[in-house]
Order: sequence, then C-alpha cells, then structure tokens
Amino acid sequence: MEYDKRSQDSPISDEKILSTEDGKAIEISDSGEPVVTTADGNTLTTISPAAERALTRKFDLRILPVLAIMYLFNSLDKSNLGNAKTHGLEKTLGLKGTQYNTILSVFFVPYVLTAPFLGILGKQYGPNRVLPLMMFGFGSCTLLVTAAKNFAGIMTLRWFLGMSESAFFPLVIYYQTTFYRRGELARRLAIFYAAQSIASAFGGLLAFGVFQIESDTIAEWRYLFVIEGCCTILFSIFAFFYLPQSAATAKFLSPEEKELAYYRMQVDSSSVVNEKFNLRESFKIFREWTSWLILAIEICLGVPLQSVQLFLPQIVARLGYNAVKTNLYTVAPNVSGAVMLLILAFASDYTRWRFPFVALGFLFTFLGMIVYVGIDVKSQLHVAYFATFMMTWGTSAPSVLLDVWYNNNIAHEGRRVVLTSIGVPLANLMGVVSSNIFQNKDAPKYIPALATTAAFGATGLALTLVLGAFMIFDNARRNKKAGRTIEVRDVPTERLRDGPRVEEFRWFY
Repeated sequence: MEYDKRSQDSPISDEKILSTEDGKAIEISDSGEPVVTTADGNTLTTISPAAERALTRKFDLRILPVLAIMYLFNSLDKSNLGNAKTHGLEKTLGLKGTQYNTILSVFFVPYVLTAPFLGILGKQYGPNRVLPLMMFGFGSCTLLVTAAKNFAGIMTLRWFLGMSESAFFPLVIYYQTTFYRRGELARRLAIFYAAQSIASAFGGLLAFGVFQIESDTIAEWRYLFVIEGCCTILFSIFAFFYLPQSAATAKFLSPEEKELAYYRMQVDSSSVVNEKFNLRESFKIFREWTSWLILAIEICLGVPLQSVQLFLPQIVARLGYNAVKTNLYTVAPNVSGAVMLLILAFASDYTRWRFPFVALGFLFTFLGMIVYVGIDVKSQLHVAYFATFMMTWGTSAPSVLLDVWYNNNIAHEGRRVVLTSIGVPLANLMGVVSSNIFQNKDAPKYIPALATTAAFGATGLALTLVLGAFMIFDNARRNKKAGRTIEVRDVPTERLRDGPRVEEFRWFY
C-alpha cells in the first residue's frame, strides 16, 4: 500500500482497500483517485483531495462555529464564580471559611458520576439532541443562581450544574470524530476548544462591564448570571433544531457528499460508521494498559487545567490591582492561551505528531507555576504577569491534544465514547483538588497551591513522554515483525476494530 502525496490523510493502494457488507467498495480509478463503487461497478462518488476539501469546508462553516459557541457558553457558565467572587459573592451569600471552596468542589462530584451515562445516551440518541438538552440544563442552573440566597441554595445549583455539564466536552469530541479524519481533528477541536480560553477572556470583559452597573434591586454580580444564563438557554433551542445527527442526515450536503463523508470515516476514523452501541464491547477498551496510563495523564492534566480556569483571577490579584482591573488583566493571558492552543494544534496536525505537543504544554504549565512561586511578584510585576501567560499556554493545549491523541488510536466508536466520557470528567474531577488547595489562608501568594499544581504538571510531562516512547518502540517492533514499514495512514480503520490486538495496527503518536 502506498501513500498518495496529494492527500495527506488518504490511504491509497493499487487494489480495493475497503469493502462493506452492502457490497460497496473503495477502489482506485484509472486517474489514480479513490472512488466509491457499488457491487456492479457503478461509481457513487470520487474521493479526491478537492472534493474532501470542499466537504470539510462545509463542516467547518456549518457545524464547527455552532459547537464553538455552545462550548463558549459552557465555559462561561462553569467559571463565572471566580469573577463574581472578586465583586462580593461571598458577602452577599454569607459564605464563611471554606464554603466557597466547597461550592467549587461539589460541582465535580456529579460531573464525574453522570458523565459516562450521558455519554452513552449521546451515542444512542445522537449528540445533536443530547448536547442542546444539556446546554438548556446548565443555562437554567446558571440563571437560577440569581435566586440563590445562601450557601445551601448555591450548593444545590452547583450540584445540578455539574450534572448537566458532565458529558458535554466528551460528546463534542465524539461528535467531531464522526465528521473529520484523524489527521484533521486536532486543529478543528482546537478551534472549538479555544472557545474556553476566549470565554475566560470574554468573561473577564463581561464582568468588567457588568460590575459597572449600579443597582439597588440585586447585587451587581447577579447580573452576570442573568446575562449568561439567558443567552445559553436561547442558543440551546437554536442548536437543538440546527445540528445534524450525522453527515448522512445533514441537509446541507448533496447525496454525493454524504457518500464521501461516510467512506472518509470508514477509511480514517471508525471501524464501523454509526455502529450501534454495545456496552460490553465498548468497555473492552480497559483491557488495554495504555487506557489506564491515559487516565493517569488526564489526572495530571486536570489539576493545572482547573487551577488556572477557576483561580486565575485570584492569581492575578496578587499583582496588587483592584477587583475591576484584576478581572480585566485576566483577558490577555486567556487570549494568548487560545492562540498558543491553535499554534500547537495546527503544528500537531501538520506533523502528524501528538505526544511532543502534549508534553510541551505540560512544560509550559510547570515553568509558569515555578516562576510565579520563585520570584518576588511585587518587584518583578512584568515577569510575574508573563508567568500567568505561560500558565494558560500549558493548560488548554494538552487537554485538546491528549483527547485527540487517544481518539486517533481507537477505531471502535463505542470504546471511543466510553474512554472519552470517563477520561475528560476525570480530569475535571481534579477541580476538587484545585478548589481545596487554593485556601484563603494562603492568599495572596498561594504558594502551596502553585507548587502542587507544578508537581502535577511535571508528572504529566513524564508520563506523556513514557507513553509516546512506548508507541514509537511498539511501532518499530511491529514493523520488524512484519518485515516492512507500515505507517498509520496505510491501514484503513475498518480493519482496526480491536486496536492494538490487530497485527496491522500502528500507533498514531
């Protein structure tokens, strides 16, 4: 099997490279382009680079922006407490001691417990339905915060917010794997995920504007939840009716484009496209030891990710600015985090390497935390502020690229959903750790919290390098056994249902 240089992600051979139960196949035409044919030899569609570019452009314009906006609201609704805290939330609700840390922590318990179940529901009934319903749920919880009067009220709402947000990101990842090839996924997911960094930046700007409101009716910080909650609910209704279940049902695609979309996935994403979910088969993913190592890396990723997302306003507050300026000064680090995420993701897709860029993200986090702890912030304000930029560089990129990395190596759709629905919430569960290591008694330096976060970053870096080295070694071992060099792109994913247990399997590292 040879690789066609005209299309970076297309496996090509001199013979039929894919056949299915319905008698259709992908063969090579006289012009050298893959074509989808029926059992009697009729051509259904041509898999040409130009046709694929036109198809992915439609997905980029019709689906990606909607998902990005949905995730922007998801991130706003999750992280707005940090902004509200700087403008009197604790005083209004009468929070004492560690109660603020408790309402942050409680979010992650239902988040982890319900994510696998909602992920399975998303696979069975379609992410296009389950995602908007989840969005409606967390938008409603955000809006209801305006009615919270005390610790018990805000605690209850945070619990249900965690439930309604739990499988959102895992389902979006799975949803995108049903439209994009493996080599196309990182940059698309990065564009989507950049919405979180933009949300953090926009959240700071929105908080800056909202906190200028002077009102005797309700506390100024409550307006933040009114605006974000209402916008989230309205957009969820639009998304429910707009998103297609799959490429096969997308109204904006022609019949030829639907055929092309289906066979792209069969060759370079899934072993069986739109396969019915089987619980027992799907949980076989945990027979592979690499799945457990990935979960360990998710844990190491979760602490820096949640620490920066939840406590960046408090970290920046050490620079000595007032509440309004503190929120404003969180904007630039978050925007730079989104830019760095896009740079690393595009570089990852271009090189078709994953683990070096995940490791680089962990390194950024580690260095940012260590610098912030090790300097005199008051006398070196510029260096300290730059360190907050490095913190944001090192949290977004590993999250995206780690999820893309292991999804690229799982052709079975059910197993992909299960591992993602457990791995992503597990990383978010580390918010329990983050929200309890940032103690008011350690303010404004938070040295124990920053040192702990740096340690998790260093451990994640080490584990990532170990897993990447294993994949390189194992591919070399498999090639030596086969007596020839086989690249990841040389083997259609239709043949890779059982993953590493298949002789032809090669790691996408």
